[in-house]
Amino acid sequence: MDRGEQGLLKTEPVPEEGEDAVATLSAAETLTEEEQDELRRELTKVEEEIQTLSQVLAAKEKHLAEIKRKLGINSLQELKQNIAKGWQDVTATSAYKKTSETLSQAGQKASAAFSSVGSVITKKLEDVKLQAFSHSFRNSPTFKSFEEKVETLKSKVGGTKPAGGDFGEVLNSTANATGATTTEPPPGPVQESP
Repeated sequence: MDRGEQGLLKTEPVPEEGEDAVATLSAAETLTEEEQDELRRELTKVEEEIQTLSQVLAAKEKHLAEIKRKLGINSLQELKQNIAKGWQDVTATSAYKKTSETLSQAGQKASAAFSSVGSVITKKLEDVKLQAFSHSFRNSPTFKSFEEKVETLKSKVGGTKPAGGDFGEVLNSTANATGATTTEPPPGPVQESP
């Protein structure tokens, strides 16, 4: 054994920088020669056991690596297995289960809130689109031309009604005017002349 290995096994305190090394040696002087010999034999025995155990451990690790190689287990697969086992252990804990339940409930509540917000936004967008369409349709040249024709037709047919009115009235009067130009009488009760 070299002196570095022996230094690791010492139970005596190692002198700090600036501390007198003689103070450490004085503890060894208080032991009898017989006690020192006994401690040296024990130290040698422990060092030999450590060396033997290191050799056995190295042989076992080599054997383990050979078995894994024969089974086709590589470091990446081993890492995956360790991660999967670790994850399985984590998910089995009650803390994980409680956290998972809490997050699930929070997710459901958030989803419901987003759904509500989405519905409101969708409705508002539909209202805005409808208003924009209505506004642009009413201001379009086609609608203006149609409206003018209806007004002209209305004044010719109705005669006394003021120009304007709502669009429903205009459509009704247009429908009545169209029906009046046909040769068939409008449906309804037949009046007898006296």
